[in-house]
Amino acid sequence: MRLATTALALMLSAPCAAQTASQPLPEEAIPSVVTLPASYPPSWILVHDLHTASILDGRMVIADTADKSRPLKGMVRAAQFASSLYSPSRREILTAETFYPRLTRGERTDAITIWDTATLRPKGEIILPGGKRQQSVTYSGLFQLTNSDRWALVANFTPTQSITVVDLDARKVLNEIDLPGCSHIYPTGERGFSSFCADGSMISITLDDKGAVASSKTIEGVQDIDKQPMFQMPAMIGKTAWFVTYHGQLKAFDLSGQVAKPLDVNLSVGAAEGGAPEWRPAGWQVIASDAKGRLYVLMNPAGKEGSHKDGGSEVWVIDPASGERLSRISLPNGATSIVLTREPTPHLVAARMDGPIDVLDAATGKLVHSLGSRIASNPTVLTPGS
Repeated sequence: MRLATTALALMLSAPCAAQTASQPLPEEAIPSVVTLPASYPPSWILVHDLHTASILDGRMVIADTADKSRPLKGMVRAAQFASSLYSPSRREILTAETFYPRLTRGERTDAITIWDTATLRPKGEIILPGGKRQQSVTYSGLFQLTNSDRWALVANFTPTQSITVVDLDARKVLNEIDLPGCSHIYPTGERGFSSFCADGSMISITLDDKGAVASSKTIEGVQDIDKQPMFQMPAMIGKTAWFVTYHGQLKAFDLSGQVAKPLDVNLSVGAAEGGAPEWRPAGWQVIASDAKGRLYVLMNPAGKEGSHKDGGSEVWVIDPASGERLSRISLPNGATSIVLTREPTPHLVAARMDGPIDVLDAATGKLVHSLGSRIASNPTVLTPGS
């Protein structure tokens, strides 16, 4: 017993002696809070993490794809099948969320939370009336900005479909617009939006300064729902929205004017003709663009009826100006969503089916590194940080 006590005393006294002989450790301020840059660098991305293990605890994650040791820079809450937006001009992250006072029950409250990009603290909240906000797996077209980012448009589903127009500066709801049979929001012109409809048409709506409908126009036959349905999240090149169909056709819409204009393009990413299996687009966010106007499409070699959400093993790079396929990038771990960073030499960011996020050189296709599982458990929609 005496020997054990002596040994323990020596063990405890040795670090103390060493610390006394050297400089004492500096005092650490508690709490220790740092801020992010208000405008995010071009290597940064925002990742919407649905967090399917606990959807009540969804998040919007900010990550640096160039940082191999500490890529996670911060996160904000995006609760209960939330939708999320990033506005570099406002220096704000917005989440459209749903809350219950007893966590999963009680009176429902829908709200837009406005987060500061530097501090990641909430700057404000706007209550959305009626408990109507569409709750689903995240799509970019459920929550969008218009009117020079001063207004937000929120998709509703009860199952009646409508759009709530919200003034972000005044922090108030302006109007609700019925949208029967049509879904997804694509900002169009200076103050309006377009939406695809179940009969294959597209509607464009212009808003007045009160957020009410000033005019509307239906464009017939823009989508063959039965033979060439389109993935609903486009890649933007300027004001042109590029969509890809389940069979690999590329469709383009000019959204710069008050009415969406289908462009006369006849492009395809592959030779998909309806056989099985064959190369087809597949995944969640399957098409992306870079600053040079090239398109990147996530492809699956085992395409067949019903495979459109399976994810892909390659990304095909297309020049829409020439219609040529420039390259094929092999994804060593597959992916369900892709995006390009806005760096001078961009990186292809691929959210994997098992959760981690890979970063590849977009020019060579070489895997640079993986952000691992530290970023998000269920990454769905990826957004460039600048």
